[in-house]
Amino acid sequence: MEAGPRPGPRICEGDCAVLKRDDVFKAVPVLRRRKIIFEKQWFYLDNAIGHTYGTTFEVTSGGNLQPKQEVEETTTETKEAGTDNRNIVDDGKSQKLTHDDIKALKDKGIKGQEIVQQLIENSTTFRDKTEFAQDKYIKKKKKKYEAVITIVKPSTRILSTMYYAREPGKINHLRYDTLAQMLTLGNIRAGNKMIVMETCAGLVLGAVMERMGGYGSIIQMYPGGGPVRAATSCFGFPKPFFDNLHEFPLSKVDSLLSGTFSTETLPSEPEENTLVEEESNGLTDEKQISLQETEEETTTETAMEINQTEEQDTMDMNTEDGEFKENKEKESKDNVREKQRKQWERRKKLIETAALLTKKNADGLIVASKFHPTPLLLSLLEFVAPSRPFVVYCQYKEPLLECYTKLRERGGVINLKLSETWLRNYQVLPDRSHPKLTMSGGGGYLLSGITVVLDKGKSDSSHLEALKMEEPSSKRCKVQDLHC
Repeated sequence: MEAGPRPGPRICEGDCAVLKRDDVFKAVPVLRRRKIIFEKQWFYLDNAIGHTYGTTFEVTSGGNLQPKQEVEETTTETKEAGTDNRNIVDDGKSQKLTHDDIKALKDKGIKGQEIVQQLIENSTTFRDKTEFAQDKYIKKKKKKYEAVITIVKPSTRILSTMYYAREPGKINHLRYDTLAQMLTLGNIRAGNKMIVMETCAGLVLGAVMERMGGYGSIIQMYPGGGPVRAATSCFGFPKPFFDNLHEFPLSKVDSLLSGTFSTETLPSEPEENTLVEEESNGLTDEKQISLQETEEETTTETAMEINQTEEQDTMDMNTEDGEFKENKEKESKDNVREKQRKQWERRKKLIETAALLTKKNADGLIVASKFHPTPLLLSLLEFVAPSRPFVVYCQYKEPLLECYTKLRERGGVINLKLSETWLRNYQVLPDRSHPKLTMSGGGGYLLSGITVVLDKGKSDSSHLEALKMEEPSSKRCKVQDLHC
C-alpha cells in the first residue's frame, strides 16, 4: 500500500506566517483575538490555528476565517461565447445590478461566489464576449468580491518577493533573483563559517541562515549600535538557529586588524556576598534598636501603658514605610544585577566573536549594504581563508567598478566577475502565453570572486604604483628633478 502525502506543518500560536492574496504578501504574527487588516479586509486568525500551511480561507461575517471548500466548476460543453468583441460598447449600462443592490447582497451575508454569479447573469454583454474575455471578466470580479486569503509558511523566496514589492528601499532594492544568485555564488551550505555584512533589514542574514539549516556559524558585521533583524524575525527560526549566530561592530574591525583591539576587564559577575553583608548590617542595626527600645520600656513602663494605643499606630506606620523601602531597595538591586549580567554577557560574546575572526579562516563573505563597498570589502577580506568565495551586492554599477579596479591592483583574488541579473515574468495560459507588460527595470549588480594567498611584496609595489599614479603631474615632475 502506498502511503498518502504527509500533511505539512501546522499553524501554531506565536508563529510568524505570511498572508497571500494573488501576488500580494504580508507577514504577520499568529496571535489570538488580534485584528489583522489585509487588502481592505479585517479578520482574526483564531480559526486558522491548527490548520496546515497553504490552506486557503474565506473571510466570513465577524472577521472569522473558514477553510474554503473547493467547488467543482460545472463546465457545459456548449458554452455560449462570441467570436470577437468588436460590437461590445462599454457605456456602463450593460450591468443591471447597481452598487446598492450589490451592497444589499453583501449585508445579507451572501458569499462572493454567488455575487459573481449574479453579476454574470445580470450582464447583457457577457455572452457576446469571447471565451478569453469571459475568463478575464470572471477573474476580475472574483478578485474584487471574493474575500479569500491563503496562509503560507515564510521562506526566502516569499519574504524577498514581499519586501521587494512592498518596501524595496529597506532592502536596497535587492530583487529575489539577485538574492538567489548571491546564495549560489557565495557557496552557502551547512557547516560553513560565513561573514555577513548587510543593511537589508536582516533579509540576507535570514536567507543565509535558512540555507545553512542551523549548522555552522555566522558572524554578522553591523554598523551603529546594534544589528537590525526585522526580516530575520519573520522567518520564524527556532532558538537553536541563533546559538551559532555572532555579531561584531564595524567600528572595531580596524583595531582588530591592527592588533590594538582590547576589551576592558570583564566586570565580575554580581557578587551576592557584598549584598548579604549589607543586609546583615541592617539586621544588626535593627537588633540594636530593638534592645534600646526594650530598656526604655522597662524604665518608663507606666507611661507606655497610658499612651499604648497611640504608639501602636505609629509603629504600624513605621513598619509599613520600612517594608516599602526594603522592597524598593531590592528592586533597584535586582535591576543593577540584571544590567551587570547583560553587559557581562555582551562583552563575553564580543570577545568570542573577535577570537573567531582572528583565526582568519572564514569560508565566505557576503556584503550587501548601502555603504560604499570598497573599504568594507578590503578590510573584511582579511578574515576570509584562501580559495573561498565572496559576493558583493550594490544597487549601482559605479561603486562596484571602483571596487573591481582596487581588487585587481591589490591582488589576492581571482575569477573576478561583475554581473547583472535580468528577469522577465511570463503569463502562461492556453493560446495566450506572452511576456508580461510590466517588468522590473533592474535588480542591482553583483561582484563575485575567489580569494587566494596574497603576495605581500607584490601588493606593496602595486600600492606604491597606485599612489604615484594618483599624484598630480606638477608634484611628479619636482620629484623627478630632485632625483636627477
